[in-house]
Amino acid sequence: MNRYDDIINLPHHISPTRKQMSMHDRAAQFAPFAALVGYDDAVAETARLTELRPELDEQEQRIINERLAFIADHIHEHPEVRIKYFVPDDRKSGGAIVVTSGKVKKISATNGTIVMADGCIIPIADVMDIVI
Repeated sequence: MNRYDDIINLPHHISPTRKQMSMHDRAAQFAPFAALVGYDDAVAETARLTELRPELDEQEQRIINERLAFIADHIHEHPEVRIKYFVPDDRKSGGAIVVTSGKVKKISATNGTIVMADGCIIPIADVMDIVI
């Protein structure tokens, strides 16, 4: 006689007081769980690409300075501009190149920033291009 011969042919038990669990809920019991909490986030962060900070040559820097001077001279008109600038990444080396458009509210030489009418503050050192 084998070990399970006495129970192998018995009917499956169905509880008279509790309803059967749905197949979805039953499968959820055996679904994999995150044994390493945060591992997926760490892998995604490592895979996230960043760009290197571009280096501007003297000609490009001179053009930006001329356009900033023009904007400063016409600041009372709140000139409409498109600015491309570099945003450093907080978590890893590199960053992203961002383009924003809008009216310039003020240029702060003491802080080295351009303040846009929508409240966006752009460090002048990170500006890569300005289109007026």
